[in-house]
Amino acid sequence: MSPSGMLKLCILMASFILEASAACNFYRDVKINFGDGRAKIDKSGQLLTLSLDKLSGSGFESEYEYIFGRFDMPIRLVPGNSAGTVTTFFLSSQGERHDEIDFEFLGNASGQPYTLHTNVYAQGKGNREQQFRLWFDPTAAFHTYSIVWNPRRIIFLVDGSPIRVFNNDEGAGIPFPKNQPMKVYCSLWNADDWATQGGRIKTDWTLAPFLASYRNFNPDACVWSASTGSSCASRSPDSVNTQAWQTQGLDAKGRNRMRWVQSKFMIYDYCNDSTRFNGRFPAECRRSRFL
Repeated sequence: MSPSGMLKLCILMASFILEASAACNFYRDVKINFGDGRAKIDKSGQLLTLSLDKLSGSGFESEYEYIFGRFDMPIRLVPGNSAGTVTTFFLSSQGERHDEIDFEFLGNASGQPYTLHTNVYAQGKGNREQQFRLWFDPTAAFHTYSIVWNPRRIIFLVDGSPIRVFNNDEGAGIPFPKNQPMKVYCSLWNADDWATQGGRIKTDWTLAPFLASYRNFNPDACVWSASTGSSCASRSPDSVNTQAWQTQGLDAKGRNRMRWVQSKFMIYDYCNDSTRFNGRFPAECRRSRFL
């Protein structure tokens, strides 16, 4: 190879290294918010492990607030007997009338499946739970859990498969998270008063510490600044920087895939809980949730 060719190759390799380092670095992109040393980042900055023992759990939050985006988080959940533990990945603003978009993973006894719990809060009001079993072992390897949040809808995905959509139906008087910037939060904590079979199965502390791992945190999102607003505000609709998530919905294939997941693996839907709502279901339950 000629000297000029070798130089070009070195520059190309360096650019790949720089892009990879920019793509994910927990040291740069998050801060540990509780745990007293129980949350640990590996030397590469691309893997973060949370730990739970009888004294405390642990957690972290993103350095930045976001107003809309796509948030992918590969997670490997607590293996074995995880009863009583809750592993989380969610977006949230602050305050009494906060917005929130939740993935929570409720542990279970060995051999029993995890429960994936989802919820959406808008202006402080939640009570929009849907729960699922997963169609794989979430402790054997990393699987990617995603939140797409744009002005039109929120989409929950597991390994790219949509499992839930919450549409913006403000025209029908239904609150939707769109005005409050949110941070990304992740945590591992004890909730054995309710998490596993309604609290009947408690955490076995002889198995502690419990560990859950996160990697490759790389939000594709609009960063919010109190002084300058959204980092996406200057993008025109036809800008090359406009991202697919900004208008993302479900096509026919996506709708069919979500119907399959919900028919096979959904174990609770607030919109089907007539006892809870005494037959007076929330307004969004009377509208299509497959758009």
